[in-house]
Amino acid sequence: MKELAYYDGTIGTPEELLIPFQDRVHFFGDGVYDATVGGNHRVYLLQDHLDRFYSSAKALDIKIPMEKKELGELLTSLLKMVEGETHFVYWQVTRGAGERNHVYSDEMTGKLWVMIRPNRLKDPEVPISLITMEDTRFFHCNIKTLNLIPSVMASQKAKKAGADETIFHRGNVVTECAHSNVSILKDGVFYSHPNDQFILRGISKTHMIAACYKLGIQVMEEAFSLTQLMEADEIIVTSSSNFCLHANEIDGVPAGGKDPVTLKKIQDEVIKEYLSYTEKESLFD
Repeated sequence: MKELAYYDGTIGTPEELLIPFQDRVHFFGDGVYDATVGGNHRVYLLQDHLDRFYSSAKALDIKIPMEKKELGELLTSLLKMVEGETHFVYWQVTRGAGERNHVYSDEMTGKLWVMIRPNRLKDPEVPISLITMEDTRFFHCNIKTLNLIPSVMASQKAKKAGADETIFHRGNVVTECAHSNVSILKDGVFYSHPNDQFILRGISKTHMIAACYKLGIQVMEEAFSLTQLMEADEIIVTSSSNFCLHANEIDGVPAGGKDPVTLKKIQDEVIKEYLSYTEKESLFD
């Protein structure tokens, strides 16, 4: 099939599946999610994403209806049902279905959703443009919750500005992007915001940091400012579906582009890991 949808044991297309009216996602956005890419019908960094998914659910007291190993097997089997070689693999769990009430039953079991569709990774050699925006989200950005309205509005603002992504900041401190992590290179050192409650622990970012260590590049996991962002040698944007992109413009001002050699080393190492994991011959189909 060209695109697959799964809900609570039922498989179909996104147009075919019907979601119960009283699923709490409709009223409260009550759930968590995770996503990655699939290459050669292998779910990329599956265990890392499952670990984060179960951690997010535990933080919100949501009961996932199957064990981690079973979910991994399900995602793998569903991916094999979809045509193509590179895919976007998305899954979420909502708290369950029941009468609309802010208070929920401790006996409620979560409802699992999966969506898989063909996907093409962006070329990491093509620069992207960014805008900045004050981060007014809540203090649980480390949980991959379905409550994404601030990120939706920030992404729309970027689109209207002709940019690719929005960088959030709290005061003068850069946190992350609307749906990505942002890191910088300066004088050969890789800087990235620490994994605290203000950002989501990006799996692609984590593996990029591992690539830096492997390459002998110094890593500093500490907060950096908007000034440091604008003065950085390179600005690197990572996400689970498009890893290791770089920016050449922020708020309409040229930025980055001063250390392409180090940037390319990191990109090549990240891409090499992806190709090895998925047993693909190239980044694209």
